[in-house]
Amino acid sequence: MLQNKLSHTIRTPIIYKFLIVIFILQSFNSQAQNQMITPPYLQKGDTIAILATARKNIDDNLKPAIDLLQSWGINVVIGSTIGLDNNQLAGTDEQRSADFQQQMDNPNIKAIWCARGGYGTVRIIDLLDFTKFKLNPKWIIGFSDVTVLHNHLNTMGFKSIHGIMPVTVARATPQAIESLRISLMGEKLKYEIAPFSMNKFGKASGELVGGNLSILYSLFGSPSAIDCSDKILFLEDLDEYLYHIDRMMINLKRNGCLESIKGIIVGSMTKMKDNDIPWGKNAIEIIDDVTKKYNIPILYNFPAGHIQDNRALILGNKVTLDVNAKLSTVVFE
Repeated sequence: MLQNKLSHTIRTPIIYKFLIVIFILQSFNSQAQNQMITPPYLQKGDTIAILATARKNIDDNLKPAIDLLQSWGINVVIGSTIGLDNNQLAGTDEQRSADFQQQMDNPNIKAIWCARGGYGTVRIIDLLDFTKFKLNPKWIIGFSDVTVLHNHLNTMGFKSIHGIMPVTVARATPQAIESLRISLMGEKLKYEIAPFSMNKFGKASGELVGGNLSILYSLFGSPSAIDCSDKILFLEDLDEYLYHIDRMMINLKRNGCLESIKGIIVGSMTKMKDNDIPWGKNAIEIIDDVTKKYNIPILYNFPAGHIQDNRALILGNKVTLDVNAKLSTVVFE
């Protein structure tokens, strides 16, 4: 009996120590899972692939984009989807997914620049195998329909770049172009934004997520839907009816996204449409109406989206958003 008690006394601290070690390892793993992975920044001599994941690229001139990359010392590979014609799309789903897969699996390709948006990326997302990407991540660049890729990568824990695309280089502002270079090369990214009357003041820090509102809305309920909890949400859109904007914002609210975010950055709401019977609010007023009950900073008129001054945003990166009456800032950490 004495021996059993003695044995129990000796073993108990060992068991406690073992449990403590398990707890520490679980905490470490949880933190590691929450840490977004940054693909290697580009250096001179690296190679970027330009390809199409959605709308076809028949008549658009890629020379300005190629010249730009070469001026940065970056080599260019043109994907097999450039020039393919399948009605609206740049080839079949199988052709577009095969091109993306090939460039994603090629260790010599350091970034993939989607040629343009439109529609079609969601048709190939489930055909892609990210196994090799996870071992050798690279930057995925684009906006609009490319939001499908941004959101899907975010769910896997990888950063990506929301910015200009090859077909928009010729009409992009110097500031938009330079912001893409800064993002790809790993230099310090910071924005100072002029005051806007409808801004909601405040300061918040968190991971930046989001993109095109229509795409975000369409991905809820799928494996590519982002987790909005404690995030800074970026939104932009193009060519939508105003009541659609209201419907999509209400959907974000009902999905719990707006309930859990720390702040909102609103980019361009370009070429919005209305019905014969007006909705009664513009896009910014709609966003303000749906979000007015939340005590979070909201920055409107951020230069990103379907505009010439489409500044780059590193999605998945931690940012500090400071909205005030003088000069609002968005600082990437």
